[in-house]
Amino acid sequence: MPLTVTERVGRLSAAAARRVIEPDEEVPGAVGEGQLLPDELLSVAGLRLELSAEQKARLSREEVASITAAGIRFEAVLEAGFGTRLATADDLTDPRLTFVLHELGEETRHQRLFQRLLSQLSPTARSPLPDRLLRAGYRFVIEATAGNPALFLVLVLAGEEIPDRFQKLASEHPDTDEFIRAVNRYHRLEEARHLSFARAVLPEVFAKSSRRDRFLDRQLAPRLISVMFAHLVHPGVYSAVGLPAFETWRRANATPERRQLRYESTRPVLEVLLETGALRRGAIPPAWRRLCGVGADGSPRKAPAAPGKARSVVGGQLQGGERGFG
Repeated sequence: MPLTVTERVGRLSAAAARRVIEPDEEVPGAVGEGQLLPDELLSVAGLRLELSAEQKARLSREEVASITAAGIRFEAVLEAGFGTRLATADDLTDPRLTFVLHELGEETRHQRLFQRLLSQLSPTARSPLPDRLLRAGYRFVIEATAGNPALFLVLVLAGEEIPDRFQKLASEHPDTDEFIRAVNRYHRLEEARHLSFARAVLPEVFAKSSRRDRFLDRQLAPRLISVMFAHLVHPGVYSAVGLPAFETWRRANATPERRQLRYESTRPVLEVLLETGALRRGAIPPAWRRLCGVGADGSPRKAPAAPGKARSVVGGQLQGGERGFG
């Protein structure tokens, strides 16, 4: 007989309690010098830029710093959402809340490790977007999810699946910095339970959700996830190596390689929504189709064409190749 949701969540809590991983003890060390990620895992891989070894090293460090900072902030949004759920719960002894408490402890440990990594990287690139706009964006997400638990869990799934895919690629690549590989392996170990929890409870949460919550799942969630993915590497990273910030950011996010990473990261979220009945095959909303690169029935669309010849950087401008954002 299949396990009930309560039984599944209870097993996840038991697994979390068996071993508390303290990152300062079990993930010692520091980030190395030079390039931290292989060329193919840099966000500009599909642009075929002619960058020097020094530029690629600097770019890799700024990209890792941007992703790390985004991870700290997103986990803070997750903590705010779970905190709201705890504060407004009818039954404070619910086993689901027990796992939430385990997850909150794990997420704060992840943030401390990410803080350590970020301080070692000492990034200099800043997002060209105004700070007040960024703060407003995070406040909007926190407020939008506070009263819409299904939307919150969809964003939790996306916030776990997207870094999980990238961290898998980075941790398994032999040219990734060894400390970065260790951080990614550690993070993925605990995030697997978090994914299992969100997948387990989403069906029952969605079944009780309001019409507004369901509408937000269909229309707002894919747009927020798209923005989240695009801003893992913020535009200011590119100006640190002499590239035009917004132009390079737009081009990088439009390459076949970057789109494919987005598709592979978000299709598992779509599959969960299809399994729960939150979305229906044959009637998948356009925003979800664009995000995941699928048709109305959920089948993958044909991959976009590869870019043209290599581009060089002259006077802060990209030179050569196609200039469109296909």
